[in-house]
This record gives sequence, C-alpha cells and structure tokens, in this order.
Amino acid sequence: MNTMRFKGYAAQISYSDNDACFVGHIAGIADIVGFHADNVAELRAAFEEAVTDYLATCEKAGRNPQKPASGKLMLRVPPEVHGAALVAAQVKGQSLNQWASNALRDAAHA
Repeated sequence: MNTMRFKGYAAQISYSDNDACFVGHIAGIADIVGFHADNVAELRAAFEEAVTDYLATCEKAGRNPQKPASGKLMLRVPPEVHGAALVAAQVKGQSLNQWASNALRDAAHA
C-alpha cells in the first residue's frame, strides 16, 4: 500500500480535475484537516505541514489531538466465521486476538 505517513497520521489523497491539483485529508480522524498541492513533492510538504499545524492547534486549544486508532476493535461476525477463526487460530498456536491482528495486518498491506 502506498500511503503518506507522518507522526502517526496517514493521508487520504485524491485528484481534483476541476482544480487540476491533488487534494488530501488526514485519514482516520473525525476532525477535518485538508491540504492540496500541484505535485507529489509539494503534496508531501503540505501534508506534513497540515499534521504539524493540527497538532499545534490542538495543543493551543488544550485538547488532545485525535488519533487514527486506539488499538481496540470490536467486530460482529456470523457465528460460523467466528468459529472458523477460532479453529484457524488454534491450529497456528495463537490466540484469536493474535490471529485476527495478523490477518488484518496482512489484508491491510496487501
């Protein structure tokens, strides 16, 4: 997966044909933090500046910046999927948490 990352944040990037530029937002947070640029080098700089400004703004406001993920995940899956995952984890000698974490990591980086 090709993703810009900076200080634990990732960029969601698209291209605006109307504006003839790249448009990005910090991914995985509810706060809306955007940036744009005409080329990849400028986009990288704009993304890093947006993250730095976001963190500084949160600090000035006395609030914690949002993080893309806490590390806690609750899933609802059909019982047969849950059962198959339990068996797969046991076969690998892992807890369901370890197995699911590895499966999600592998799928996210595929």
